[in-house]
Amino acid sequence: MNQAKTLFSIIVPTYNRPEKLAQCLQSFVELEYPRDGFQVIVVNDSTEISVESTISPFKNQLNLTLLTQPNSGPATARNTGAFAAEGKFLVFTDDDCTVAVDWLRNLERRFMETPDCLIGGRTVNALQDNIYSTASQQLIDYLYSYYNAIGDRAQFFTSNNFALSAEAFQNIGGFDTTFSLAAGEDREFCFRWLNAGGCAVYRPEVTVYHFHALTLGQFWRQQFNYGRGAFLFGKIISNSGANGKLQHPSFYLNLLAYPFSHAAGIQKLLIAALFLVSQVGIAAGLFWEKNNFVEE
Repeated sequence: MNQAKTLFSIIVPTYNRPEKLAQCLQSFVELEYPRDGFQVIVVNDSTEISVESTISPFKNQLNLTLLTQPNSGPATARNTGAFAAEGKFLVFTDDDCTVAVDWLRNLERRFMETPDCLIGGRTVNALQDNIYSTASQQLIDYLYSYYNAIGDRAQFFTSNNFALSAEAFQNIGGFDTTFSLAAGEDREFCFRWLNAGGCAVYRPEVTVYHFHALTLGQFWRQQFNYGRGAFLFGKIISNSGANGKLQHPSFYLNLLAYPFSHAAGIQKLLIAALFLVSQVGIAAGLFWEKNNFVEE
């Protein structure tokens, strides 16, 4: 690939997680990739919480830009970063993630094969001792096994590890900013991308590590918010005229059985219980959003 211009722009939205952000930026320093081949754009989703002291040590080590916006949610923050980017390809991750040293190298290799595709990578839970973080990631792993079973015809990626050309991102209009929470905006983006005829490929060697510590209460809130996002996504599906039918019952049966083949000992029982909690939380969030939704 011609690297006459910056090849990759890495977009990182952040909100009040300075320690995690520093860990994320350090992983970019350790990337085995030419420094002039990528830039990093950090978007601080707050005008009241400064991250200047966090990013300052990295300014001499990275081509690093800081943008600041009033608190508007991660979808808007990603758009803010993406529309200011200089790179040919946009790469999205989150401030509580670190990346493998070969992350960009593997992405470059894949874009040489499929430059017009949305490329999604694998996310690994980095907090194996946290049962709630483990359950949260296994839920995503199940969705990937279901939607991305055929890697060259993938259907869903989380926004902490996917990439596409900047031109394509702009043409499709970026993330839908009606999703104010970190819930559903990536699902809607993938739906819109595929509905417009785009291709999506899953490449597990493109790896990030997720340091998202959760308590039971935070796990519930996460799943509740996913339900809220699912309601908004359903409205979009309905308004688009696409088929929005419910999943086959086997989807949910296989979901609840998933921990028994992907965990060991007592952990499989705990994770299975949390999978059940997640479905109750998602349903609660969906009905809450439905009852409080106001048409614009």
